[in-house]
Amino acid sequence: MIELGVLADDITGGMMIASLLEGEGVRCPLFLTHDAVAQAPPGIEALVLARKIRLAPADVARDEARRAANVFQRLGVRRIYSKYSALFDSRRDGNIGPIAEVLLDELGAPATVFCAAYLERDVTVYQGRLFLGSTPLAESFKRYDPVTPAWSSNLVEVLQAQTERKVGLITRRTLRDEVALRARLDGARGPFHIVDAVDEDDLARVARLAIDLPLVTGGDSLAPAMARAWRRVAPLPGRRLLPPSPGSTAVLAGSCAPQTLAQIEAFSARWPVRRVDLAVEGAQPDLARQLIEWSRKPLAQGPVCIATSASPDAVAGAQARFGVAGATARADGLMGEIASGLFDIGVRKFVIAGGETSGAVLGALGVAHLEVSSYDELYGGYCHQPGETPLSFVVKAGSIGDGDFLHLALTRLEEADRSGIETEAS
Repeated sequence: MIELGVLADDITGGMMIASLLEGEGVRCPLFLTHDAVAQAPPGIEALVLARKIRLAPADVARDEARRAANVFQRLGVRRIYSKYSALFDSRRDGNIGPIAEVLLDELGAPATVFCAAYLERDVTVYQGRLFLGSTPLAESFKRYDPVTPAWSSNLVEVLQAQTERKVGLITRRTLRDEVALRARLDGARGPFHIVDAVDEDDLARVARLAIDLPLVTGGDSLAPAMARAWRRVAPLPGRRLLPPSPGSTAVLAGSCAPQTLAQIEAFSARWPVRRVDLAVEGAQPDLARQLIEWSRKPLAQGPVCIATSASPDAVAGAQARFGVAGATARADGLMGEIASGLFDIGVRKFVIAGGETSGAVLGALGVAHLEVSSYDELYGGYCHQPGETPLSFVVKAGSIGDGDFLHLALTRLEEADRSGIETEAS
């Protein structure tokens, strides 16, 4: 039986959780379509289905969750995990709550927990409030997010705005009282419960509780902790290098997070960057073709970067012209077109910045099944699609990584190619 079936609400989050599980010695392939999940190989302990549903209309997200539950149940998955950003990233009206509603109903379960903590990145929950280090979520950089600004640090309040079901809180004190804890989850006091998690002891308690629940929801730390709780056999060794993908390399950046902007700036010190101003260029019908043609010559010398990433003022300009949803749709659609065109001229390795951008690129390239490396300095984004024309990716959420992240990603992809050449030679 597969111990865990994860539904992730975007591509980068799906890769992250698969990579963290791989780091625990759990073989965990990543799938991007429901049909691909149905063909999951035997002998795996966990799998991840990543769908681009974080910002989808609520009815689309609900349908995706229903289909995921059905395919997981047909595979005999022991428990389902709804994965969202550790920053509880969502629109004010969803989709974390609506997805959990559907999964709870499909499984016939009385209650579930929401554990957003990501301790490795100092994301904690105390008294129901989410902190980035010592900064409450709504006072952090997330309050400036152009699409999903953080309007409250109180996750009970945030989740209650997304559902008509009662949302409760399991504090650290309750976590230490097993009788009180079980009483909270009998469904009588509401089916949804935000859970505090400040340290590894808290997380271990939540994990021991979670392995007995048909449905669990959380950020990045809980699923690996659950793997440690259910583990019955010795873990498999982690994987640092994946198979090679001979061909050119391109960076496609759509995130407007400050970290991504700094990484693009560092990349530009050595390699060419084409920055796209959507407010000015976004309506050009042949923009993707122009960008692909621009890339041909420099690709012969090394990697290139094409970026719709922009400053808050530039983002505001694009949104003023096309609307918030329209600007996002144009950026994602453009990146998908560019990825397809770059593939046609020989690009086989892609570094992608931004969850929505990642979904657009992988979708345009028809990627459905990925091998994922163990979690390391690439934050879980390094993955590979095998086949006659292999493709390799490093995918990152916008807010992840230091200034040299793109250099680290390119180095890893080159190392994998060299390793493949050496293997063939031997």
